[in-house]
Amino acid sequence: MTGRELLDKWGLPDLAGNGRFVSANVMDSLGNGLVLAFTVLYFTTTTSLPLGAIGAALSLGQLLALPTPVVAGTLIDRFGSRTVVIGANLMSAIGFCAFLAADAVWKIVAVQFVVQAGSSIYWTSSRSLVLLAARRRDHARWFGFISALRNIGGGFGAAVASLAIAWGSEWVRALVLANALSFVIAACLLAGWHPKAPVPAPASAPGPARPAGGGGYGAVLRDLRYLRLVVANLAYVLAASVLPVLLALYITEVLHASAWLVGACMVGNMVLVALVQTLVARMIERRRPARVLALAGVVNAVAFAVFGLVLAVPGWMVAGGLLLAMAVFTAAEMLSMPSSSELSASLAPDHIRGRYLGVFQLSWSLGNALAPAVLTTLLGYGPAWPWVVLGAVNLLAVPLVLSLGDSALGEPARDDAAPEDEAPQRHPLTDTADHR
Repeated sequence: MTGRELLDKWGLPDLAGNGRFVSANVMDSLGNGLVLAFTVLYFTTTTSLPLGAIGAALSLGQLLALPTPVVAGTLIDRFGSRTVVIGANLMSAIGFCAFLAADAVWKIVAVQFVVQAGSSIYWTSSRSLVLLAARRRDHARWFGFISALRNIGGGFGAAVASLAIAWGSEWVRALVLANALSFVIAACLLAGWHPKAPVPAPASAPGPARPAGGGGYGAVLRDLRYLRLVVANLAYVLAASVLPVLLALYITEVLHASAWLVGACMVGNMVLVALVQTLVARMIERRRPARVLALAGVVNAVAFAVFGLVLAVPGWMVAGGLLLAMAVFTAAEMLSMPSSSELSASLAPDHIRGRYLGVFQLSWSLGNALAPAVLTTLLGYGPAWPWVVLGAVNLLAVPLVLSLGDSALGEPARDDAAPEDEAPQRHPLTDTADHR
């Protein structure tokens, strides 16, 4: 079996010419795993500030960074996605270096703003980067591969961070510097990456007409089709927030189960995504992404139903019920992540794709900001309410997603015909073929 056949068997994309891009994703995800999950613990370890003040400062910094995707979208359309991602990585590096000097509340607000802004800019731009690496028929594989890659890097980073925290505060400070260095390395790798230009498509390629209005955020707001995707994505963002916000609280405080179950569920999710995500991407690559995303909403609803039903089972069945619910939840995640990313990029017109992606990223920023308050409030009303509401919201997203239609802008329906590549636009500042 040749190398290409092996890659194809495992659902991996053609990586030729994109080694630096892949390595940059590894370094970026490693950096995120090293510190982001332990930010609160870092400041409680290295400062004398009370926990409440630290939490408030971090929340305020994150709230101040909420509008960042709007700014990022304009920058992408002007300078190109690769240039903006490089800037975002350097911004994150500066923010994490500043962690070392953050010993007052206002300083924590400032560094959290810088770090969150860099992260938001990165995520707004990164989906467009995948279009530079992928051929048109490779999109599902590339988005799936990047998701698996980032899961592995983030998991490894979190494991290293756990060891550093156990060793003491000096190791924690060294960890922050290593984290900043990882973002610098990622920026350098992207600066040296020169993606191949895709093959131009015929000028007469069919597809739905673009919204009138030319450019700017007004055009995005008039595109009701794309706004339906943004609204529907809030359901998937709330679903994804179950892991960092709700799971540990539900298992330990509501079910009164052992804490090891939290780790087992988290590790199981990470391992499944790392091992199976590319195979799932291979299975769905010839399916219409809107239909796959709708299926993910249904699977999410099933997972939340199982989480809720665990409340009614005998104690000896709790562990099995949770692991089953987690497996179904992970299946939905592997269906939704590549599909939503592909739709967010492919439904956007080339010339203002950055602004479209900025609006899409707002659904992630807003959803992540609302999730802690929404999910904990629902849990306060009763242990089943979070699962009932999450299941209902995900089912309501299904018709919204299906209403997007069978094909992206300028792209034939995937099940019926092979898609054609769009003509690239070469930006003078990046000298790199970019889709905008």
